[in-house]
Amino acid sequence: MKRIAVYCASSSKIDERYFQDTERLAILLVKYGAEIVYGGGAVGLMGKLADTVLEYSGKITGVIPHFMNNLEWAHTGLTDLVFVDTMHERKQKMLENTDGLIALPGGTGTLEELLEAITLKRLGLYTRPIIILNTNNFYDPLQEMLKKCIKENFMNDKHNDIWRFVRTPQEVIHALKTMPKWDRRAIEFAVVK
Repeated sequence: MKRIAVYCASSSKIDERYFQDTERLAILLVKYGAEIVYGGGAVGLMGKLADTVLEYSGKITGVIPHFMNNLEWAHTGLTDLVFVDTMHERKQKMLENTDGLIALPGGTGTLEELLEAITLKRLGLYTRPIIILNTNNFYDPLQEMLKKCIKENFMNDKHNDIWRFVRTPQEVIHALKTMPKWDRRAIEFAVVK
């Protein structure tokens, strides 16, 4: 678990609890020795994540499309900043060579990234742990929706092992380490028959 992707919000007008959990998580990941890969932003939870990792002498790589950099959204003090042309490339690059991913609360961008990663794992195209930090019960509706997908046979019961919801940053490392193994053969039960 040396390279972890983190999906999170760029909004700064959110409850302070989200910033506190982001800071706690960043400190824990640095202490664990993980290099972070994230969306490259300088504000909101993205900025808090990056600033905290850097403050604690950790390594953090941002991946950002050129058009966002042109709007001056990129964090300028990162360990590394990778530029891509499209949002699609950004998502691919963020998952490349990672040992797991963590989703913090966020808007449509975060939700879209997370659901794509879940879909890729369902198909056996991404096999690493997916941890969803459910600060302030933010992800309760998503958790219910995923349960409903399985209950109503849109997904297989085995798909419960794709993700793990946790309530505190302190649970994240343990969840990353203890997720059930997943491999490319997941494609064999991706479709419910």
